[in-house]
Amino acid sequence: MNEMETVVDRFLRYAGIDTQSDENSDSTPSTAKQLTLATMLVDELKELGLQDISMDENGYVMATFEGNTDKETPVIGLISHMDTSPDFTAEKVNPVIRKNYDGGDIVLNPEKNIVLSPADFSELLNYKGQDIITTDGTTLLGADDKAGVAEIMTAISYLKEHSEIKHGIIRIGFTPDEEIGRGADHFNVKKFNADYAFTLDGGQIGELEFENFNAALATVVFNGRNVHPGTAKDQMINSMQVAMEFNSLLPQAERPEHTSGYEGFFHLIDMSGTVEKTKLRYLVRDHDMLRFEHRKDQLKKAAEWVRLNYGEKAIDLEIKDQYFNMREKIEPVYQIIERAEKAMKTCGVEPIIQPIRGGTDGARLSFMGLPTPNLFTGGHNFHGRFEYIPVQSMKKAVEVIVEVVKGRLV
Repeated sequence: MNEMETVVDRFLRYAGIDTQSDENSDSTPSTAKQLTLATMLVDELKELGLQDISMDENGYVMATFEGNTDKETPVIGLISHMDTSPDFTAEKVNPVIRKNYDGGDIVLNPEKNIVLSPADFSELLNYKGQDIITTDGTTLLGADDKAGVAEIMTAISYLKEHSEIKHGIIRIGFTPDEEIGRGADHFNVKKFNADYAFTLDGGQIGELEFENFNAALATVVFNGRNVHPGTAKDQMINSMQVAMEFNSLLPQAERPEHTSGYEGFFHLIDMSGTVEKTKLRYLVRDHDMLRFEHRKDQLKKAAEWVRLNYGEKAIDLEIKDQYFNMREKIEPVYQIIERAEKAMKTCGVEPIIQPIRGGTDGARLSFMGLPTPNLFTGGHNFHGRFEYIPVQSMKKAVEVIVEVVKGRLV
């Protein structure tokens, strides 16, 4: 398949559009600039001759690529998100193609001495001799998930040009606000009308994921009592000190920096406070539902300890479930994972089946009635200045998409 240039050209064009989402916004999409890419994709889908093309009031783009076979085939969905992470600046993204990577340091920005080095990111050495797209060191790249968008569009273009490749109905979906956890909020599963789907939102070449964390957000507010420190004995309750005591009650080894694989964690993501009032926010994560519930119980027991020692009004704890492990919904239709495995091996890609240590739109969509595992895009180091993606991995992603949608269900 000679689609390498096409997928790169598409990616570079999409990457140049700032589509950063904003968790502080209440609108959908959270930023109007996401609609710039959405509108562009609608126009390109029309140029490709797809049907049922729509962009709703929330910025969700959907389209249908009609099948060309009389055989009974499932309706397969392909989904990627258009927004980029708010974790790092996405203004004036300037992708740079590094030809024939030699295995050494890549100087992203000579003026600022910003270097992408295999000493820090050893997986770079896996791509020696390949072409790598990097940032210029001042922004993120946006391969998460504009690489996925480009790969889907390129695969559809290839199928359009090669009608001899038989396939069933393919549904396309591009979503806003995935990076702030809202990508599935207004996704119309009934309208999408697929039997199952794949998100193109994974990392390194070969990734195939159908397990993810069960997730909750815990917000803890500590209410103190402020008096003059000169007369504070037995009167002051310093809410910041109480918050630190609360945090010390949680297992220190069960934090993101100390865990991997199937190990869950408590992740303190935000803290602010005064003597009078302090607020902490935690991400609570575990693949196993029983351990996930136990983690929430640990938070509740820590809160009870605070109440016992500082009074009933000393703490307010709120725990909100965010999403659940999609494995429960994928296992009954495990043939879709077998289909993806077979497609990868046919394309010369070794499947890497591993749990996602994070979330995905596919998890929520699976619980909304659309089983949606996740496929690789090829990118690395998402959400920051050291993000990169090998061109050859993008090409393989296109090949895998084409292979996945061919023929009968396994």
